Amino acid sequence: MRDKLITLGLFVIMTLNMMDVATDIQLKVPTWHIIEEAFIVLLSASMALFLTWEMHKRTQSLKRVSNALKQHKQQLSIINAQFEQAQQTFALAISIQFEQWQLTNSEQEVALMLLKGYSLQEISDIRDTKEKTVRQQASTIYSKAEMEGRHALSAHFLDMAFSQRVTE
Repeated sequence: MRDKLITLGLFVIMTLNMMDVATDIQLKVPTWHIIEEAFIVLLSASMALFLTWEMHKRTQSLKRVSNALKQHKQQLSIINAQFEQAQQTFALAISIQFEQWQLTNSEQEVALMLLKGYSLQEISDIRDTKEKTVRQQASTIYSKAEMEGRHALSAHFLDMAFSQRVTE
């Protein structure tokens, strides 16, 4: 808005000075004065045209940036949808694996927390049980899964995730 006002002001200055030059020519004012005012007219016109050109360039640039932003938002939306689908697929694969191992609901909760990296103490606090109970459940999970511990359990599901990714 500021640039538009400045441009309008420059066009007004140019117009008024052009009228003054025309009047000065009729009144036979000295040539140096007419040249001086003609220079002001040309300078005002040049600056107004330059500002108009700059505003046009900025507008075009903003349109390009806006379009690029829209495209990136669409791409991000697609990626988010794909990620959501992958999460659901992975969660389903984990659930199916837990069922194949015949884990109880409590064991499944503990197994998920183990996969998320919670310590046995944190799991017992979250589940409001004794750490010894969580330790026994973890041991049962590893036994049913035929794994040696938390790292093997995590590695199993990481391998599952990567093998799904490779086969898609």
